Amino acid sequence: MNHREGEDDAKKPRLFMALPGRVEDQRPAFHRHVAALLRLIGEEVPAETPANSFEWEHAARAAVSQGLSAAGEAPEAVFDALILAAVYDPNPSFNRRFVEPAVAYFGRRRVQAALVEVLRGGTNSEKAGAARAWYWAQPSLRYRGAADFAARKATEESQREYDALEDLRMRWREAALREFVANEDLDLRRCILPGLDLDPSRYPPELRDLVSAAVHIARTHPDEYIRHRVEHQV
Repeated sequence: MNHREGEDDAKKPRLFMALPGRVEDQRPAFHRHVAALLRLIGEEVPAETPANSFEWEHAARAAVSQGLSAAGEAPEAVFDALILAAVYDPNPSFNRRFVEPAVAYFGRRRVQAALVEVLRGGTNSEKAGAARAWYWAQPSLRYRGAADFAARKATEESQREYDALEDLRMRWREAALREFVANEDLDLRRCILPGLDLDPSRYPPELRDLVSAAVHIARTHPDEYIRHRVEHQV
């Protein structure tokens, strides 16, 4: 049994409003980054027409997976290409097709550190994409059964991996909190909020006022999704 940080722990099921699509269309940039990645790993770029955009994306993601699996290793240049593809992927589920091989070939710590840097220094669109990708970059805590899960007794191996990344989780929490409060970009706030820890006790004292500010911003925001989502997190 696996459990990833950020997944809902409530006993009763909650109904979450779906994350809206991006305000700005990132598909052209995503296609460029994936095509560049395919060339790096020696795979053919699928033919593309305006009418087959979604089919092209599925075919391109599959080609990346197949190419990396066949190679058995990834050149250093592939790391940045995978991160860019993950950040620009318009689909918040399929972006894992780039995050997971990056973790497998280059290590979870390096992937998380790269996403933190994008959140801190990227464009608004890149920051939003990093927030979507962050979910898949986290380790899953594993449990031997329902009793261990109920007692939150993870396997020693998964707990060690999880604990070893606490410094990066703290860096992410702080950067995400500051961005959510200070940056009014709608996509960015929508993408950060689902993974934003709103428990003041998880932050140092000097940041706890920002948590209150984030909750106030979300509860009074004109966007329905943001107002809806925050009520499931406080």
